[in-house]
Amino acid sequence: MAASSSSSDSKYVTLVSSDGYEFVVLREATLISPAIKSMLGPQSQFSEARNGSGMVLEKVTEYFNYWYKNRDKEEIPDMEIPVELCLELLMAADYLGLDKQT
Repeated sequence: MAASSSSSDSKYVTLVSSDGYEFVVLREATLISPAIKSMLGPQSQFSEARNGSGMVLEKVTEYFNYWYKNRDKEEIPDMEIPVELCLELLMAADYLGLDKQT
């Protein structure tokens, strides 16, 4: 996955999968991930890391938006996750530090 933006003040970031799919996501929504947060930090020299298929990254970006939309709600609806992507999504969550959230 590559994370990039033209400036640290940009409202959106672009995440790129290893197979070339690009997803433009609200920067604030991606900050739930400690890994992406550090990649986008002002002291970061991060340029690019591509790992993960477009299907997995699509679901990850969907989760970022789902989390952002529901972050202040008490009743949170279930998010649909395809069974065939569960293992890859667990690995992506581990890589992004999403499993460390409370």
